[in-house]
Amino acid sequence: MRAAFDGAVVRHGPTVLRVCRAVLGPGPDADDAWSETFLSALRAWPDLPEETNVEAWLVRVAHRRAVDVVRRSARMAAPAGGADEVALLEEWEGSGRGRSGGGWSGNRAGDDDELGDHPIWCAVAALPTRQRLSVAYRYLGGLPYAEIAALIGGSEAAARRAAADGVAALRRTVPDQTVPRQTERDQTVQTTPTMEGP
Repeated sequence: MRAAFDGAVVRHGPTVLRVCRAVLGPGPDADDAWSETFLSALRAWPDLPEETNVEAWLVRVAHRRAVDVVRRSARMAAPAGGADEVALLEEWEGSGRGRSGGGWSGNRAGDDDELGDHPIWCAVAALPTRQRLSVAYRYLGGLPYAEIAALIGGSEAAARRAAADGVAALRRTVPDQTVPRQTERDQTVQTTPTMEGP
């Protein structure tokens, strides 16, 4: 079981880190969310059903841990739930801690992300919160739109629209091959076993 978990960290760790950075900006908050994601996952690992899409499950855990990091850093209690969590992230960003603060100024020296200090991070930071989360969870985390809607609130169609608008904005801002193109995965309905976890 330990070897399987270690393999999941190696296999999905970079994806989870990119998702945390897209939500919180590159920096210590994203690093904290990444660490807490895998600590939570380790605790829940023995009870995880075999058929679970591990990457999608880890992205959902990363979303909750990112919100927890924001709650702690803002020292505010907020109700759990998609729309409330998005509002909390927006408030945190507006206070100067989030994407408008120092965390989004670019990646630190020695950063291990393959995008390095690519302008895509600043372009992602400039997206409205729902678009940024939809793009991150869809294109970095591979979640189906129904699960994105469950995480951030709203309908599946609204999550699909937010992701499309976000990608269109990124293409206008960073017109190269870094911006995701629509794939067959975007055109099909995916089902991922849902497990309420950490």
